[in-house]
Formats: sequence, structure tokens, C-alpha cells
Amino acid sequence: MRRKTWIILLVVCVVLLAGVGYTFYRQFYGSAVKEPRDLYVSSRTDYPGLLDSLRPYVGHTWAFGKYADRLNLSESFKPGHYVLEPGMSVIEVVRMLKLGLQTPVRVTLNYAKTRAHLAARLARQLDADSTQFMQALTDPRLAAEVGTDSLQLFSIFIPNTYEFYWTVSPEDFVRRMRKEYDRFWTKERDAARRRSGLSRDEVMTLASIVTEETAKADEMPRVAGVYINRLRKGMLLQADPTVKYALQDFSLRRILHKHLRTPSPYNTYLNKGLPPSAIAMPSVAAIDAVLNYEEHPYLFFCARPTFDGYHNFARTYSEHMANARAYSAALNQRNIK
Repeated sequence: MRRKTWIILLVVCVVLLAGVGYTFYRQFYGSAVKEPRDLYVSSRTDYPGLLDSLRPYVGHTWAFGKYADRLNLSESFKPGHYVLEPGMSVIEVVRMLKLGLQTPVRVTLNYAKTRAHLAARLARQLDADSTQFMQALTDPRLAAEVGTDSLQLFSIFIPNTYEFYWTVSPEDFVRRMRKEYDRFWTKERDAARRRSGLSRDEVMTLASIVTEETAKADEMPRVAGVYINRLRKGMLLQADPTVKYALQDFSLRRILHKHLRTPSPYNTYLNKGLPPSAIAMPSVAAIDAVLNYEEHPYLFFCARPTFDGYHNFARTYSEHMANARAYSAALNQRNIK
């Protein structure tokens, strides 16, 4: 009888130990993540902040704390963008954070009027703040490193969607953009550029004006052709967007004579040739429009009074003034000041 009792007790102990062992196994190796989540750990995040970010999404808190302490996670976690996948264990989550096994993010560049505008957009998509990006975008030493100057640095950014680690430094971001810029300038684009007689920087500057002049991609080569014609004749470009840039007032809906007298190297009503640098981030459509500009006799264009986004083109100044009067009348009728 005594022997039977000992056997029962032994079986109970084995079962209990197996249960405890299984519980421990489940705590450390079982699924601690139930739903997919994006986790952003900033370089400014402290360890308590990291734990607060994890708490709603990662279970098995006790096991997490034990394993995190074992790997000294509080002193060694890496900032970054992490994807918590369903079924991940505590061990997998802790190791991911310790080793910095980030998942890249997609960064979209589509338009920016100024460096400050670009810096703000990048800060919304990456870890660094807008001040840090602005410092990189205006740094003459960084510009020289990537083969340009601080004035032209804004022109190396080609609109597209790119993959980056969320914690990329602003300096490394600029270095990568230079590589993408060089990749964008294929042999075919450079061959087309030589037809215009413009440098790469000049193409980007003219494309920025075209971008600001029209949103209609099918009209861009014709607009570009007008400016190529004016450049070749030594005429002032007289591009209204350059006046807005000179004033740094992008809300203007109507350019008046007083605006045209704004003293600035960017004001193409006062200065011959292209402005010193791009007045916005040009679209790829506008860049290709400059490279493949339309050959025609037009020297002027003016927005249509129908406000459909297209323009009327003219060969002579008298034709242009007739178009301008029609557009001015339409502005007056709509009480646009």
C-alpha cells in the first residue's frame, strides 16, 4: 500500500513538474503576439517608454522582463521600426530589439516647395526631426561630399518612393539620394539633355519652374519649349512662379506689377537666364518634359480664362496681351485679387 502511495505521489509530482515546465516553455517560447503591429522606437525613447509601447501588444509580461534582464535589454535595445508578427515569442521580440532587426519603411518624395517643406515632410516619415533634416539640407560640407553645393543640394531629390531604415541619419539620407539622383540620370536622359544645351542643375531648375506653371503633364513639353525659346533668344523668362519664390509667398493667386519689381536673384522679370537654383522639387514628368521639350515658335503663354488648368500660347507679344486681357477679365469676374 505504501509503495502504491509513493508511486501516485511520484506521478503527481511528474505531472506538476511537466505542467510547470510547459507553462514556463509557453511563457518564453509560446506566442506572445496576437496581432500584427508596427512598433516605432525612437532614438529619444528610454527603456520605460519602450516597455509602455510594448505592453498593449506583447503578452507574457513576466517572461519578457526575465529574458530582457538576462540580455540586458534596458541598456542595449536599438531604436528602429519593428514589425510584431502574430505568433512571435518573448525570446524573438527581445532578440529583435536587442539586435536591431528593423523592417525598412517606405519614404515618399513627391513635392516640396522649399528645403524647410522637404525637411518637415521627411520628419513625418523618419525618426530624425525637421531641424536635423534642415541642417543636413543646408550643410555645405555634406553638399561638397556628394558633389554639389548647398544651393544646388535641393535639386538632387528625385520624386519617388524609396525604402529606408526609419532611423537613417539625415546625412546618410542625403548620401543615398545622391546615388538615386545619379541612377536617375541614365545615358538616354543625358543624351536628351545635351539637345537642350542645359546642365543637369539647369534642367532641374527649369523643370521646377515647369512644375509650378502647369499640373498638366501633356502640356509640360510645350511650356518647357517656350522657356527654351526665350533662353536661346536672350529674353527674360518672366516666370510668375519665380516671383512667388522671391517673395516666399506661395499663396498669391494673382501676380501684380508691384510684385514684379521684387529685388531677388530668383525674380526672372528682373534677371536674365535661369534663377540660381530650383524653386521647388520638380516632378519627374516636368524633368522629362524639359529633356524632351516641344519645338515650336511660341514665346508666351497665359492661363486660359476657362480655368481648366491649361494655357493659351502665343507667338507675338500682341497675341499674348490679348490672351492676358481675357484671363485678367476672368479673374476680375471671379473677384480674384
